[in-house]
Amino acid sequence: MAEEKKPRKASAKSARSRAREFALQALYQYQVGGNEPQAIDAFTRDLAGFHKADALHYDSLLHGCVKEAAELDAAILPLLDRKMQEISPIEHSIMWIGAYEFQHCLDVPWRVVLNECIELAKEFGGTDGHKYVNAVLNGLAPKLRPVEVEADKAAGKARG
Repeated sequence: MAEEKKPRKASAKSARSRAREFALQALYQYQVGGNEPQAIDAFTRDLAGFHKADALHYDSLLHGCVKEAAELDAAILPLLDRKMQEISPIEHSIMWIGAYEFQHCLDVPWRVVLNECIELAKEFGGTDGHKYVNAVLNGLAPKLRPVEVEADKAAGKARG
């Protein structure tokens, strides 16, 4: 019998992983509730466990994604097989986070961005949402991080 995958223990999560989780919750509120980013930010910072998150990374993700929502959507849209309105707000927010990190968080390797977004989708998204997020962000990575993706492919071929 297949063993059920358990979510990582909270203590095992990095400060950046926590920042992504809080940013996801905040972006979800932004998309679904249409609340002002400043109000969402204040609310989110009062949530239990926020003090363990990388607050600067959280700020960058929340405010960067809100500010660049149209640009992020423009990058994501060509990779979708359905209308943006048919994408769940959770998966949509995770795709924003991934696209934003690809563009602005160059200290985070593209594979780490991809894996973190897949984990978010597994934990918070729909049943197969992580597969969709994986496909879209995997398609986006070569466009936004071409040199890094090519170097990884070349290294993989050299090993294989």
